[in-house]
Formats: sequence, C-alpha cells, structure tokens
Amino acid sequence: MSGVIFLIQDNKLVELREEKYDSEDLFQKLLADYPKILAGDQIDCENPRRWLLIAREQGVQDEKSAVYRWSLDHLFIDQDGIPTFVEVKRSTDTRARREVVAQMLDYAANGIEYWDVSEIKAQFEQKNSTQGRIPEQVMRDALGPETDYENTWELVKSNLKAGKVRLLFVADEIPKELRRIVEFLNEKLNDDVVVLAVEVKQFTGENLKTLVPRVIGQTTQAVINKSTSLRKNWDKESFLSELETRQGISDKQIMEKIFGWLEQKKIDYNFGNGIKNGTSNKIFLNGEYVSSPFNFQTDGLIYVQFDRLKITPYYSDIHKRQELLENLNQISGITIKEEYINAWQAFLISSLKDERNLETFLQIFAGVIEHLKITEE
Repeated sequence: MSGVIFLIQDNKLVELREEKYDSEDLFQKLLADYPKILAGDQIDCENPRRWLLIAREQGVQDEKSAVYRWSLDHLFIDQDGIPTFVEVKRSTDTRARREVVAQMLDYAANGIEYWDVSEIKAQFEQKNSTQGRIPEQVMRDALGPETDYENTWELVKSNLKAGKVRLLFVADEIPKELRRIVEFLNEKLNDDVVVLAVEVKQFTGENLKTLVPRVIGQTTQAVINKSTSLRKNWDKESFLSELETRQGISDKQIMEKIFGWLEQKKIDYNFGNGIKNGTSNKIFLNGEYVSSPFNFQTDGLIYVQFDRLKITPYYSDIHKRQELLENLNQISGITIKEEYINAWQAFLISSLKDERNLETFLQIFAGVIEHLKITEE
C-alpha cells in the first residue's frame, strides 16, 4: 500500500505520495549523487558516518590478477577508511532476497581477498582528475576538512586486510525475508563485519520529491553483541597478538622493541579498552599519569597526540610542538602536516622498520619523556 507524507509549505499542506523509482539506474545515480541518503546518522548516532563514493560498478575478481568477474553497484568508504559495499535493488526486482545476499557475500569475500588498494586509489584519482576535480579535495569535502588523504588510503588498506567492512543492501522497500537475513547476519558475523539494509522510500507531489531513508538490521542483540565483544581490556600480549594478526609479524616486532625500550627505561604505560582497536597510550612517571604523547594501535598506526601534549606545561608552547613535529618529519617515511599541531596525526608503525628510523624515533620519544619529567618535578 502506498504511503503518504505531508509537507507544510507557505501555510499550505502539500501531500506527497509514495512512488516507485523509474529504474534501478536512476536509484543508483541518486545514491552516487547524494551519499547522505545512506543515513550515516542512523548507522552511528554518536559519530555519524560520512561517505565518499570511490566507484560505481566496482569490479571484483575471483582470483589474483584475474579479470573482473562481478560488478559491485557502489564502493564507498567512511571517515575511518572502512570499505562499504552497497548493492541496490528495487522492490519490483524479486532478486532482492536470497540471490542479492549471495552476491554481496561473493563481493565481500573476494574483494577482501583480491582487491589491490593502490589500483582502486589510482582509479579514483583518474576518474576525478578526468572530471577536473582534485582527488584530495573531493575526499576532504566528503569526509571532513581534517581528513588526511594518504592516511585514509592506508586505513582502507588496513581495514581490508583485517576484513573490517560494512555491507549495505539498499532498496525502496526491504522485504521481510531480506530483513530477517540481514538481522541474522549482523548478529552472528564477527565484530569486523557489519551487515545492514537501508530502505529509501521516494515521495512525490506538486513538483516536489522527498527521500526518506531508514536503516534496518541494528537489532538490540546485534548492538549488544558487537559493542560488548569489541570492548576489551587489552594488555601487552593481546595487543601484540592482534597487531600481528592484522598487520603482520614485522609490525609486531617493531612494537616489541618499543615496549622493551619503555620497560628498560622504567617508563610505565597502559592499554585502553579499544572499542575499535587495541590501543596503548598513557605514560606514567613515578606512578602518576603524565600524558599520552603517542598512541599505538593494532590497525598499524602511531598517533602523535599534539592535543594531549598541548595541555602539558612544556608543550603548551606551540614552538615546542613545532620542534617535535619537525624532528619526527626527519624520519624517512613520516610526514606530519603543521595544520595538525593542535590535533592528532598518524604515521605507520612500519615506517620504523628501518633500525635507524626506530632509533631516531626512540631518541625523540626519550626527549618527550624528559620534558614531561622536568615539568612534573
């Protein structure tokens, strides 16, 4: 049965009636042109998802170096670099049930396994450059002005490697059979995979068009399962194990050296409860919490927390923070922009694979500790 919504315009009640989309291609184009239709605020009300369209009809191969076998309707990423697979079906398409679920699982399983992020990045850049747009600016416009272009692509790579993805089924009406499948998958799949449906109804009347999205699949049990299991009290062993699983043995070995150095210097540190990632950050001197100059995460990143340092006596001087930034930028492979002097900025743990780079970082870290120690005494 067709629905109706009412719009008050110029003190007049305008009646808008539900209308089916003329074609699936038109429906897909609406999502590409207006990604906000994907209701990022409903998916994460505390930190609404922002969307960047990477490609329409993104090819997916079923083995390495093979030609594309399938074509995903849309590939988006959000501000955390989480690849978001989107399949669009109109309710008049009877495949919007089991077949579309099987398709999506094929795309996700093989995309995670075989996609080369550098190729996807190159395609994104070529598409935007051809259209006369600057890829970096397109990303910042979509994901926020604070977005770092290269770092975001590294996050995409890291998330794909870890199998951290989001699967969205989009239709003008989500049939009850698909709803049950989505709810089941979202409750039962592991914490890194989120499966949702977005119902986007179209209402028209008097030359007006309104789109009303609704997210389906976030059952109370799914929210409890994922939030509870994601929240974890990390320690050194679990942190290193997760880091190795997600990033490989090399990153684990680097962090073992950093933790060993901290322990040798008798510098205490703690681990967070990492809803998204295992973290190690807080520094203690003489048993007292001092600051979190660096935040180490199991997604393979080290965050320089200038915002935390800024409130310490020594680094409240912006020139001291600039000096720290410049010293870090002397390390090969690390580039921290000055615009982040009051915020967070990340670089890869793997940047410290070279022994000279690691030694330089530890010297810088020691200097930071000394400055914090002096201001505490």
